[in-house]
Amino acid sequence: MHQTFLDIAYQEALKAYKQGEVPVGAVLVKNNKIITKGHNQYLKKQCAIFHAEQFVILKACKKLDNWRLDGCVLYSSLEPCLMCTGAIIQSRISKIIFSALDEKAGCILSQYSIINDKILATNLTYEYMPDKRSTELLKKFFKEKRRN
Repeated sequence: MHQTFLDIAYQEALKAYKQGEVPVGAVLVKNNKIITKGHNQYLKKQCAIFHAEQFVILKACKKLDNWRLDGCVLYSSLEPCLMCTGAIIQSRISKIIFSALDEKAGCILSQYSIINDKILATNLTYEYMPDKRSTELLKKFFKEKRRN
């Protein structure tokens, strides 16, 4: 079931790519049903917080009329950054599953391990399920940006 939701997150990342945004997509799921999905939109919205993860959290809180997203699983095509990891923790999402590492800014495995911080005492769990498509799409995007 995880792969299905990661595939949807990847499709969202493709939407971001086509719009000139960093290609990251996310899907928020509860009881194996999609609550919301989205992709990076910080260029379109001209707002730094519109990362894919932040966007789906915001939409889910409105849809569920609750800031607590207990029992939800967030699927992302990229390991979350510090800002997104903080929002994931604060919204009480139960699990994050991601398909590409962010070697520069990842805050679960790559640069930091925020969710394992003893001071935060979070119940958030994670799973890294590598998917070459997500990694290759990001590489392609940044290679094109450098070329231009």
